[in-house]
Amino acid sequence: MVEHRPLRDFIAYAILIFGIFIVVFPVYLALIASTHDAATVVTGHMPLSPGGHTLENYYRAIFVGGTRTSREPVGQMLMNSFISATGIAVGKIFISILSAFAVVYFRFPFRKTAFWIIFVTLMLPVEVRIYPTYKVVADLHMLDTYAGLILPLIASATGTLLFRQFFMTVPEELLEASKIDGAGPFRFFKDTLLPLSVTTIAALFVIQFIYGWNQYLWPLLITTQDSMQTIVTGIKKMLTTTDELAEWQLAMATAILAMLPPVAVVVFMQRLFVRGLVETEK
Repeated sequence: MVEHRPLRDFIAYAILIFGIFIVVFPVYLALIASTHDAATVVTGHMPLSPGGHTLENYYRAIFVGGTRTSREPVGQMLMNSFISATGIAVGKIFISILSAFAVVYFRFPFRKTAFWIIFVTLMLPVEVRIYPTYKVVADLHMLDTYAGLILPLIASATGTLLFRQFFMTVPEELLEASKIDGAGPFRFFKDTLLPLSVTTIAALFVIQFIYGWNQYLWPLLITTQDSMQTIVTGIKKMLTTTDELAEWQLAMATAILAMLPPVAVVVFMQRLFVRGLVETEK
């Protein structure tokens, strides 16, 4: 029987509401700042109510770009980030599910060794191998290209581990039934494993899309043209350190726009995402 303790419930909800306030209030400030002009934001006396420059600021941010800095409009940066994040997520899922399929269902020498070598790469993120990775990308003439943004980041030991653990829970009877029906390895993978892996794929897609969207160091290093910069690097370049007044209202509008695609992905795929993380029986 569950006991009702009003005081403890009140304290728990108060702590929860306070935590939400801490997280949401900076986002609210950014939203309000994006509706005022630069002078109002910089003076430090910005009101907590929306201003009258909302349409102007967002139109300039999306279609025009800054006038005091040399940069592309946010619309182009959003497109670059979306292509990069989607390519990274899809590439990681494609490589991870195939490598996990090979490790679990094929018998070859040093099979477990191959898996542990893949797993050890978790200790080698792109920041650790940044110089040799950059050298390879530069030698292949992939600087300022979508391939350069995507390909070095698509290997995923985490995804391989996730799919391997799921494939190991698939009953052996399904494999035997596929063999009796005359299905080969590819057909078993396409007709049996892929449909069972939908929730796992969705969960991994959400995680890897956000990972790709939030990339900062790698896009900053290999993109020298404003037309190829992502929105995360674009926000930093908007905040100049010169004597000119920074266009904070455009920076805040860009920050709000940068939040929308990851939030949309999480919202639209929330049910599959949660099921993919918590389900134990498929």
